[in-house]
Amino acid sequence: MLTIHTAERSPETAVLVDGSAVAAVGPYEELAAARPDARVRRWPGILTPGLLNPYGPELLEATYHPDPREAEGFGTEPIGGERARRIFRADPARLGASARRGVQRMLAHGTVAVAGELRSRAVLDAVRRAGLAVGRRPDRLPGPAALSPAPLILLPALAPGGPARFAVFDVADRTELVARGAGTCVATVIGGRLVYRGR
Repeated sequence: MLTIHTAERSPETAVLVDGSAVAAVGPYEELAAARPDARVRRWPGILTPGLLNPYGPELLEATYHPDPREAEGFGTEPIGGERARRIFRADPARLGASARRGVQRMLAHGTVAVAGELRSRAVLDAVRRAGLAVGRRPDRLPGPAALSPAPLILLPALAPGGPARFAVFDVADRTELVARGAGTCVATVIGGRLVYRGR
């Protein structure tokens, strides 16, 4: 099925998606005129190629992402450091479920690719199942590890024939995205599928 994704603040970079690939990139009006049969998804903000989060190991292997049902004992925010290590030592099976929840948090922040050497099979499975690309880790990391790291690392521009992998942020422009961070994400698409949609 053909789908056009267009964002209010960047209508000149609408994306026509055919299955799992980008069929065309250009002004919304041109794409809509060329393919009037395509379904249209309209978003606020700007459409971007999505983000690379370079802290894959730190966020998925060294951080515990609590299940909402564990809120009374663990709270709802990610847990790092020695406390996370104790949780994983006490029950190593928690790592896979935590990684899956961590991946969902990443998707909700416009992450479409991760970097860093992932060693756990459970974590690698979670990354692969979500369709996250694995990229090269920058030589220098500013730190600290975060779902919205600073600086944000945008992937290269979308191109016809490339993978339909991108994210939409409810901001006026990239300057505001940098200022407000990746928590402004309203939609993430991987492999042509809408894998995250903000409420």
